[in-house]
Amino acid sequence: MSYNLFIHFYLSYCEGDCIWMKVRSFRLSDYEGINNLLETVFDGEVLEQTRKAFARQLSWDSELVLVAESDGKVVGIMIGTIDRSNGYYYRVAVHPDYRRQGIGKSLIQAMKRRFQQKGIRRVLVPVDQYNEQLLSVFEKAGCSEKDFARTTSRLGIAARL
Repeated sequence: MSYNLFIHFYLSYCEGDCIWMKVRSFRLSDYEGINNLLETVFDGEVLEQTRKAFARQLSWDSELVLVAESDGKVVGIMIGTIDRSNGYYYRVAVHPDYRRQGIGKSLIQAMKRRFQQKGIRRVLVPVDQYNEQLLSVFEKAGCSEKDFARTTSRLGIAARL
């Protein structure tokens, strides 16, 4: 069964200029755009961890990598994973020029639906050095304190990174 997901949004509730955006499944042709986005948003250890987790998740289940696209350009990415029967919003990244337009929230909500399609009932946010600063974005998308996993055990997607 294909979990192809196409969601079109016109972001009328955004703070800046509103854009047309599409959230969809990863395609191989997105690789360069995603790599450029990751290099723009992250640096150092977080960049390397995210690249490795991205590659690992693609090999496990590419349906849990969502892309936000505007005018043919990759402007956001969400990497989800399933570990010990729980879903995790591993990483969300939005290009700085497109922030505060609802893209992160849209990616989170789309990933939640993807997890539901896969029968995952509990979805958590692994709180690490990067995700800690995004907790308000996750809250705006419907997450609460009980959804924030502050654990020392590492997810399989992040193991041996």
